[in-house]
Amino acid sequence: MALSYKARRRLALLVLVLGLPLYIVMAVTLMNWIDRPGLWMELAVYVGLGVLWAFPLKAVFKGIGQPDPDASDDRNV
Repeated sequence: MALSYKARRRLALLVLVLGLPLYIVMAVTLMNWIDRPGLWMELAVYVGLGVLWAFPLKAVFKGIGQPDPDASDDRNV
């Protein structure tokens, strides 16, 4: 079942306001648990984790910046 435009906007806002900060804390905690790797390895892990969160949520964020496709167009009235 596809989410409506309004539901996707709300879910995207929830993910950005609550989910992303929690993911960042989790990533930093994960990096603190392991011994500090070399600078380039640490950078690669942070970049990888920074991109990894977006892939499962791509469908939620797709088209959010566009106008609501289901809204009626009252400009022609």
